[in-house]
Amino acid sequence: MRTDVRALAGFVPDCAVLFGRLLRDPRVPRRSKVLVAALIPYLALPFDLIPDFIPVAGQLDDAILVAFVLRRVVRHTGPELVRELWPGPDSSLRVVLRAAGCR
Repeated sequence: MRTDVRALAGFVPDCAVLFGRLLRDPRVPRRSKVLVAALIPYLALPFDLIPDFIPVAGQLDDAILVAFVLRRVVRHTGPELVRELWPGPDSSLRVVLRAAGCR
């Protein structure tokens, strides 16, 4: 249980590290980098398409955008690159790959 809590607590920072690594990796196509680069400031902005104070839906729009961008990156680079660049535990990586449409 402690491992799960640590993985959950580190999930957002691990995603931030992954996005930074994707931006710097020459194997990632330019279109995918543009999507990742646009996603980062959107997630950091205090306002969203659906405000965060609306329960569930407020956080869901961010999660959907992250999943969409990850799916596009995985489709253009393959899940192996994401596995290579993922800084966190394997349990979190499985969540990321599932969100990206990998089984």
